[in-house]
Amino acid sequence: MSASVTHRESFLVPASHPALPGHFPGQPVVPGVVLLDAVIAAAERLPGPALQIEALTSAKFMSPLLPDQSAWIELIRSEARLTFSIRLEARELAIGEFRLAAAPGSAAGAREP
Repeated sequence: MSASVTHRESFLVPASHPALPGHFPGQPVVPGVVLLDAVIAAAERLPGPALQIEALTSAKFMSPLLPDQSAWIELIRSEARLTFSIRLEARELAIGEFRLAAAPGSAAGAREP
């Protein structure tokens, strides 16, 4: 994959999600790990080779997402990384980057014997 791929999709975490009752009782907020799971699920729908995440290199959560709010995930995938942002209308909720493993047989994935 030499060019980057950009993708945008909406998502919603329902109030019935099993992670919400303990995060925080009486005033649920969608946990960061649920947001990251939504990012990975969206990235797996991108065209191209299968997603192989090596590491989460950065993540910043700036504002909470509440249950039943519809937000947007924006992705940019290149050969070596997947960057993301999560937005609710004009408000940025989270940003970050995953490092991707090199595809077998690619120049970046070739190893010396």
